[in-house]
Amino acid sequence: MPPSLVAPAPDLDSAFAALGDPVRRALVTRLARGDATVGELAEPFDLTPQAISHHVGVLRRCGLVEQRREGTRRPCRLRADQLALLGTWIDDQRRAWDDRLDALEQHLTDDGAVR
Repeated sequence: MPPSLVAPAPDLDSAFAALGDPVRRALVTRLARGDATVGELAEPFDLTPQAISHHVGVLRRCGLVEQRREGTRRPCRLRADQLALLGTWIDDQRRAWDDRLDALEQHLTDDGAVR
C-alpha cells in the first residue's frame, strides 16, 4: 500500500484536534457503521466532495481513518483500535479525577469529624 494511504498511530493532540470539528466527528460516527467512499460520506452534508476529502485527510493523518484502493474506489475505514486509544486516555483521566475527588471527600469528612 502506498505510504500516503497508510494511517500512522494516533497522536493524541492531533486526534483530539481533528475531533474538535463537528464535520469530522460526524464522519467518524458514519464510519463507525461501516466503510464508505468520500462521495458516500459527502451525501448528507451541504459540502463538496473535495471539502469532505480534506476532512478525511485530516482524520487519516492523525491515524483515525485509513483509505485503501479497490480498483477505482478508495473506501475509508475507521480505525476503531486507534479510536479506542483515545477512549483509554479519557478513562485514565476520569479514574485519576475520581481518585482525587474521593480523597478530597475523605479529607473533608475526616476534617469535619475531628471538630
